Amino acid sequence: MSDRKRSTALALASALAGSAVLFTAPAAHAAVVDVAYDCKTPIGDKSAVSPIDIKAVKEGDGYKLTMSFQKGVSSSPIELGKGAMSPGAVILVDGAEKVSVPVSGPSNPEAVPPDTPIKITDLSGTYTPRKSGKVTFTAGVLTIKAMGTTTTCTPGNSPGPSLELDVTAPGGGGTTTRSGADTTGDTLPQTGPTDSVLAFGTLGATVLLSGAVGVLWLTRRGRRARS
Repeated sequence: MSDRKRSTALALASALAGSAVLFTAPAAHAAVVDVAYDCKTPIGDKSAVSPIDIKAVKEGDGYKLTMSFQKGVSSSPIELGKGAMSPGAVILVDGAEKVSVPVSGPSNPEAVPPDTPIKITDLSGTYTPRKSGKVTFTAGVLTIKAMGTTTTCTPGNSPGPSLELDVTAPGGGGTTTRSGADTTGDTLPQTGPTDSVLAFGTLGATVLLSGAVGVLWLTRRGRRARS
């Protein structure tokens, strides 16, 4: 293999290796958190525990939040027909700013038998940060409307956050501090597949550019050695 071909192969291998490491870096810290709901129902107080998962995906200037329940909560003494129950909740945002984000979801896709824990469909909503920095997302109050009644379920165990990530406000609003150093609010957000691709494209280009410079230098060096 000529010096020129060997130099090109080494540069490309280095660029691909650097990009692979970048692409697999974690985008955010997430955890499934058990939430103990205390529910005020039309027939008395009830309680139930459900693991809650919260995900965020960058969409435009904001983030689409999805709140998933892994177990049913509350119940009804009578059957709830298909589409009879409408769920909604709030997700509490803390950290760089403190706000409540309303989320909602579709009605029950199937009938719910009497005295059976009600499976809540995935709830979603949009969070548009006003400040840049690290924020956490925690399950808040859950509301279930069915048959003309309203059941309110409040987390009674002070659950921890289900998701933590860095966000960027539109226009780079606000200032955030990381590891003792001040950084402006135009930090690239890191959550969901969209941001992974953006980070891969931006920083990966730097690696590839460095590889190209290496190829050029090694090629010129090989030519001088042969002359």
